Amino acid sequence: MIKIKTEEEISLMRQGGKILSEVLWEVLAAAKPGISEMALDALAEKRIREKGGEPGFQKVPGYKHTICVSTNDVVVHGIPTEYRLQEGDVFGVDCGVFYKGFHTDMAHTIVVGGKKSSEVDVFLKTGEKALTAGIAEAKGGNRVGHISKAIQDIVENQGGYSIVRTLVGHGVGKNLHEEPEIPGFLSRDIKKTPQLTVGMTIAVEIIYNIGGKEIMYKNDDGWTISTADEKISGLFERTIAITERNPIVLTS
Repeated sequence: MIKIKTEEEISLMRQGGKILSEVLWEVLAAAKPGISEMALDALAEKRIREKGGEPGFQKVPGYKHTICVSTNDVVVHGIPTEYRLQEGDVFGVDCGVFYKGFHTDMAHTIVVGGKKSSEVDVFLKTGEKALTAGIAEAKGGNRVGHISKAIQDIVENQGGYSIVRTLVGHGVGKNLHEEPEIPGFLSRDIKKTPQLTVGMTIAVEIIYNIGGKEIMYKNDDGWTISTADEKISGLFERTIAITERNPIVLTS
């Protein structure tokens, strides 16, 4: 069942999203060569709590951390370790905040040290472009499929990149994951995908790889998912609210 939020509830989510955005950018700014993933996780928790929120991911059964990290070939759900970031690592952070009863969710990928190869530069710019295009389609009267098509067209028409098929965006609100699913690819007629209604709040995600779309569990931690071909992956995500006109980015 798709849950529609009131204006007051969306306002609360916007407040939580502001906390999340501020903390995520702070963590990414601290992601310099030599710092460990665990140190960044501790920083995220500290800053979220100082700002009056709670780490949303810690409310997921069995997950004890504040962020998920996607370093190089890790796609999603990477558990922070003592690995110390190196110059040139492709590093993504996925983070959630729970604030006054509501979740927000956000992710972004950078290159550690800022020096990108031309291949990685094009790859990350493509993901950001796809995120912008997907969000632009998220308005009342459109359907989920409009978002999916916009994302897939940009990523896969670039050539050599693939959208991961088994991981998707989602509704978000009182629960971290709600209906509907928001795929980054189109698997059926747009008219058969859920309609976007004013008051819906969703997390639009770009989950994509250089190379093949196949994924696997990287180790035995039960969480970390990586590319099957060990090539680079990228992740971009924003929580948005659907209106009659332009969507509201709640994690801006």
